[in-house]
Amino acid sequence: MPPWSDKNIFGRVDLEILREKVMFKRFVFGLVAVLMCAAAGAQQPVQGKDYLALNPPQATPERDKIDVVEFFWYRCPHCYSLEPSLVAWVKNLPQDVQFRRVPAIFNDEWALDARIFFALQATGDLARVHSGLFDAIHRQGGVRLKGDAYMKWVAQWLGKNGTDLAKYDAALRSFSVETNLKRAMQLTRSYKIDGVPAIGVQGRWLVSASLVGDRQGMIRVTDYLTGEARKQLSRK
Repeated sequence: MPPWSDKNIFGRVDLEILREKVMFKRFVFGLVAVLMCAAAGAQQPVQGKDYLALNPPQATPERDKIDVVEFFWYRCPHCYSLEPSLVAWVKNLPQDVQFRRVPAIFNDEWALDARIFFALQATGDLARVHSGLFDAIHRQGGVRLKGDAYMKWVAQWLGKNGTDLAKYDAALRSFSVETNLKRAMQLTRSYKIDGVPAIGVQGRWLVSASLVGDRQGMIRVTDYLTGEARKQLSRK
């Protein structure tokens, strides 16, 4: 058969097409692998950029639990913005993770909110009214008040929402609340909190809004660090 016959030409063309398809598939698979590696690297939080390492590390309440602590202020708009995402994340935490809140204290005004928080904790009302109070502060004008006017506004709201004000008033100046206030001030300093919201993980790392920039980013980095803490606990 002559080399220029139609059958021979078509055979060569088919072979070239097959080779091109194989090379293209290899190129696509290689490109996908590179992009996946790049995406994984981009998504993994970086110390110093997305979170800080605490030095020295802080003690945690339970040795066999991963400790996650949120530092917040009731009148902080960024804390209020984070709250829905944080609550949703906390609802799905595994049993080896312990979540707690600590009201940050930088001055006497911030101490008022901390006193409210710990008083409600002492009376057993905190879990019941926390979300509603947080919402009311930012939607019903409490955030614009200060000092005695703010405390009066909060007491009125609590009274309208089922809190025994006699017990609440007694708790505000109780020994346990004063003790918790001192502890909260100490933790604010020990964790080197310079703004809220901020989240400490296992006493080793700190995630802050100023570093991450958005609430979903804070949750993502906190979730990553929780996994890192789990790896460390499994090695012990």
